[in-house]
Amino acid sequence: MSNPFCFSPDDARAGFPRDPAAMRFAYVLKHGTMKLGLYAQTDVDRQQPHAQDELYVIASGKADFLREDQRVACAQGDVLFVEAGVVHRFETMSPDFAAWVVFWGPEGGEAP
Repeated sequence: MSNPFCFSPDDARAGFPRDPAAMRFAYVLKHGTMKLGLYAQTDVDRQQPHAQDELYVIASGKADFLREDQRVACAQGDVLFVEAGVVHRFETMSPDFAAWVVFWGPEGGEAP
């Protein structure tokens, strides 16, 4: 990593598991309750609902995004929000698909 406050997809990919069958995800920053990682799975999205709220920022490529019973096409530059505990996944990801993932806040979502 060339800069402690500027992260590229290549910085994150350097932390991906070497096993090609493993999930393509790596964190590049953790600060307080906030965590930043890159998700670049291109076959089957097996993720489960998360304990924290999250934002996805599509870094490259395109995909269909399912959030409970809603489906939306997304592409580079789009931002998606998912509350803690909500079922979601990406489908039909392009070969160059990658999304920044930002988790933050208390487990279970925003405190009342």
